[in-house]
Amino acid sequence: MAIVESHKKLIYKVSHTYCRDAEDLKDLVQEIIVQLWKAYPKYDSRFKFSTWMYRIALNTAISFYRRESRRQDTIRPLQSDLLNVEADPYDTSQDENIAVLRQFIGQLDQMNKALMLLYLEDKSYQEIADILGITVTNVGSKLNRIRQQLKNQFKTYQQK
Repeated sequence: MAIVESHKKLIYKVSHTYCRDAEDLKDLVQEIIVQLWKAYPKYDSRFKFSTWMYRIALNTAISFYRRESRRQDTIRPLQSDLLNVEADPYDTSQDENIAVLRQFIGQLDQMNKALMLLYLEDKSYQEIADILGITVTNVGSKLNRIRQQLKNQFKTYQQK
């Protein structure tokens, strides 16, 4: 599908969020593409393709993560370019802060991690709601709680 090829960054971003190593990443990318292929006949053109694709990719990634977690019984750190920030090369505190923030985001449950992924992608609340199948109000409430939680964790970290 050429349209999938044009949105492959989305597939890789979601995959990197839920996978720790290269082999798992390859498996998840393949699984997402298979699920997109299977679901394509049901695609409703009233919705943006990228919104539909995000929903399939996130649902597949969450299912994959759950299977792998049960199998390996380990916590996977967040490994993505979600916080792709241009940093001052001489300011090592910024690198450390970004790494800590990634770690905190990586500790969130699957739904909240997906919410933060989409939020950091500058998706609107409506787009996030459409992708995750929740209300816009719920998106706002959850994001506020997550941001407060991350802020508190970061303050605690900085006080150490």
